[in-house]
Amino acid sequence: MAALGGIASRADLLGVLPRTEVDAALRQGRIVADRPGRYALPVADTGLRAAHAHRGVLCLTSAALHHGWEVLRAPDRPHLLLPERRKVPPDVRRTVHVHRRDLHSDDRAGFATSVELTLEQCARHLDLDEALAVTDSALRHGVTPSTLRRVARSARGAGAPRVRRVLASGSADAANPFESGLRAVALEVAGLSVQPQVQIECDSVVVRPDLVDRDLQVVLEADSFAWHGGRADLVRDAHRYNTLVAAGWTVLRFTWEDVMFDQDYIRRTLVSVVERARRRGEVAPLPQCPPPPSLARVP
Repeated sequence: MAALGGIASRADLLGVLPRTEVDAALRQGRIVADRPGRYALPVADTGLRAAHAHRGVLCLTSAALHHGWEVLRAPDRPHLLLPERRKVPPDVRRTVHVHRRDLHSDDRAGFATSVELTLEQCARHLDLDEALAVTDSALRHGVTPSTLRRVARSARGAGAPRVRRVLASGSADAANPFESGLRAVALEVAGLSVQPQVQIECDSVVVRPDLVDRDLQVVLEADSFAWHGGRADLVRDAHRYNTLVAAGWTVLRFTWEDVMFDQDYIRRTLVSVVERARRRGEVAPLPQCPPPPSLARVP
């Protein structure tokens, strides 16, 4: 069962083990029955167990996790895609999010929707921040840009323009879902155009902020204790931010709580910065860093 991903049907087990051993394993708790004839190891992934038990496939963020992609918000219950006419008992609806669609064989990859269908459904149905996080994660984990273009071209019906927009905005350079979530908010601010992980050179100092708008000279940093929690990290970041500010950049720092719970605050802040730049006419070239003290002109 471990080789099968922690799940198996009774018929699978009886093909290699005596009935007495299978029944003994059930009594002893070494395997558990999710539904009649559908068994799992106790440590098996809950999403896989749900898909196996109800003869469905994982979809949306559950499918993304199955493919090894990071997500911005882990689902509270597995997202399960079932055939249109499949009856679903009330107890099942309390344990999974039920979605409906009849699939072709090439729309599924084992117990999850295929890479292509997962990308399409996430881009169509998830909030923009979650959809962009999935798209960025897929690119980081080896999904090719040509695959995204193919999915975008094939999108039809309600939501197709949104699918194309999300997939066109994906970037393998995004460091993590937190950063992707912040970029999703910035994408909706008119006049702002940020790119992830852009390298900025200031004489001998090389800085690589999370998100950069070169025209407006704006840097957005996604700050969390995971990467900025120690004294050495604080010193390093303070020097980095000071270098950018001294070179003429506006540096904005947003926390994980901002991205997850207060995106209106982020949006208001970004709109204010863009409006200030417009009032000043600051669509400027890349700023030049001040010369180091040893080369400064002596009055």
